[in-house]
Amino acid sequence: MHQDVRTNVPTPSNRLTVPRLKSVPPPVEPNEPASPRWLNYFRNESGYVGLTVVLDIGAAIMSVLVAQWWTAVEDERNIYFYSWLFVPILIVVLATRSMYKQKLNHRFLDDLEPVETAVAVSALATLTFIIVQVPHLQGEIDGPYVRPSEVAVRLWVCAAVLLPAVRLTRSLLQRYLRRRFHFGAPALVIGSGPIAHQLVARMQQVPDYGLRPVGLLDDVAPAESEVADVPYLGNADDLEAAVRRTRACELLVAPSTVSDDQLARVAHQAHNLGMRVRVVPRLMDAVGGGAWVEHLGGVPLVVLDRIDPKGWQFTIKHTGDRVAAALGLLLISPIFLTLMLLVRLSSPGPIFFAQPRIGRDGKVFDCLKFRSMRPLDPNAAAFELKEGSAPGGVEGEDRRTWIGKIMRKTSLDELPQLINVVRGDMSLVGPRPERPEFVELFEMQIRRYGERHRVKAGVTGWAQVHGLRGQTSIADRAEFDNYYIENWSLLLDIKILLLTVLAVLKSAED
Repeated sequence: MHQDVRTNVPTPSNRLTVPRLKSVPPPVEPNEPASPRWLNYFRNESGYVGLTVVLDIGAAIMSVLVAQWWTAVEDERNIYFYSWLFVPILIVVLATRSMYKQKLNHRFLDDLEPVETAVAVSALATLTFIIVQVPHLQGEIDGPYVRPSEVAVRLWVCAAVLLPAVRLTRSLLQRYLRRRFHFGAPALVIGSGPIAHQLVARMQQVPDYGLRPVGLLDDVAPAESEVADVPYLGNADDLEAAVRRTRACELLVAPSTVSDDQLARVAHQAHNLGMRVRVVPRLMDAVGGGAWVEHLGGVPLVVLDRIDPKGWQFTIKHTGDRVAAALGLLLISPIFLTLMLLVRLSSPGPIFFAQPRIGRDGKVFDCLKFRSMRPLDPNAAAFELKEGSAPGGVEGEDRRTWIGKIMRKTSLDELPQLINVVRGDMSLVGPRPERPEFVELFEMQIRRYGERHRVKAGVTGWAQVHGLRGQTSIADRAEFDNYYIENWSLLLDIKILLLTVLAVLKSAED
């Protein structure tokens, strides 16, 4: 769970407020853990693609060897020889699925479906080639012999296990190195406005993105900066000198005072310097992951994918949610009933705690939880929420019961919200609902906060699996919630549910 480096004071422009920018050469990163000298050669992750290809080739070769050993029949017709075609076919199929492109914050779950599909297609292609190349094997032959289908199926099974296992190991190691030793590509940012500051803050907050901000470029040198520990290195024309100084290999272009013609020249110059260039689109609030580029003559046009929260896709989603929640309640009924009994015995009061929350289209509903606290002492001091933070967790005096502490730590107190899902008040995945008195305040202070109410509130959400639980930045939550809405898919919901299982295993309060 990452820590928010922003201050918790929301403003209408949602600008980040952090220390001044210094126009000095790039400093050594403070608090950077000491790493073995040999690791420094790989710190920029420049060999990521090559290493991934080598690991996939190794896993494919091992799959062929295991499949041949598993078959263990003498081969007089070169079936084993032809089975080696699986290796190059698999690498080509993976390449066509864009599995060798380095992406930001890429997780193992993102690889699972395309890798398994590539393995199945490659095994089928290998089988087809063998059958075409050796057609006489389809006839009756006395004695044991190698069947192409038998080899192909075993090859498929072996690769379906080994290839994801290797990629999972690589992903875990990469994530560890990024978090422990700040591995990642050094990045320059063009711009000094709120969006540039937001990019730098995100890179600093989440090392899993694999980017380390090392400098800012802009035509107007900022007198007061809002980016911590990132030096101002001059204007956009100083790109080459900045690259030599910082050894940056990534360039992020944010909205700035630099003209479009100059930005185009700088982008071409960056490509000539071997840098990867990423550009923040002007309509960034409307651009989702499904956008694509077309050309009208030589003019590129970005086609924006449309997500309709009131469309048939969300109708299917909500129907599936209610069915899944009902089945879930049935399956966990022994746990559910046990917790009801323990809550009743822990202290006086009701079993369920119902609190008004804001759902889809601003409608109020009673959000259910298992009661985890003793009744409030009327003489206790009033709790004051820290500015900029979302309400939640333990507010004020800790009145949790013994079973309440366990439920809060394991998120079991949220289980009654499955009843809300069955009723249709909530969805399994969506923005977490907020109390009415806070919603009105946040809508005035936080940019795009009200847009999260386009969909039903969720038991879990994209923000929560990224560590934004309890009293964390409400501006960050709104950003992640709106990302979820604009990039929604059933696969994304499944991914969030799987990540939720991992998040629940960690000690956190919501």
